[in-house]
Amino acid sequence: MQNALLVGLSRQMALRRELDVIANNVANVTTNGFKARSSRFESHLMPKASGDAFQRPDRKLDYVIDKGTTLDVSMGAIEMTKNPLDLAIKGDGLFAVQTAAGERYTRNGAFMLDARGQLVTSDGDVVLGDNGPITFDRSETDISIAPDGTISSTQAQHGKIRVVRFADMRSLRNEGGNLFSATTVPEPAGATSRLESGAIERSNVKAVQEMTRLIEVNRAYASIASMVGQIDELKRTAVSRLADNQSA
Repeated sequence: MQNALLVGLSRQMALRRELDVIANNVANVTTNGFKARSSRFESHLMPKASGDAFQRPDRKLDYVIDKGTTLDVSMGAIEMTKNPLDLAIKGDGLFAVQTAAGERYTRNGAFMLDARGQLVTSDGDVVLGDNGPITFDRSETDISIAPDGTISSTQAQHGKIRVVRFADMRSLRNEGGNLFSATTVPEPAGATSRLESGAIERSNVKAVQEMTRLIEVNRAYASIASMVGQIDELKRTAVSRLADNQSA
């Protein structure tokens, strides 16, 4: 009976983790460049007991282990905005941005100019070019960004938007809604990515699918909670009857 309770508890803990992942996906369904995550679980088969006096063969104990989450790197929907500073990446690249915590990476291409004329994301992170931050003079007009990332205006060219890629995109760690950090050094995206001006990439979260998963997880959790309650009641009944037999 105790084993059944522990197995049920391991499954409840895994479902709780999955619920957190789903809730985060749903919360970011409108976040530009957001990449959904899904939970990964694994079975852990406990070794059999070594006793020889059991009347029935030992049963295998199969526990649930949380193995983390997997990043869905598929593209989100591309929405045309007609804002020349907005950019969408077609391919597996990421924009390099400078944050207070250091260099980070994002698919959020909703760009604008701050009070100092620097190109920043909608979250205020400085967009990096090949030579660092990209700054425009107030007199510059008709800013345009070519598919290869080249930035130009009526007065000058400002290099290229820095777009990078990683050999294993799924190794990236989330920071906030649409920022990623990495433990490896990125490489230039090159021809693997192209930019589309006047467009942004939306979240790749499939809202209907996530809501369906949410319902399934809630039902599974309730089912296990009911089973654990029944086992607990069975234990109390067994103890009560044992006590009655001892006093008789």
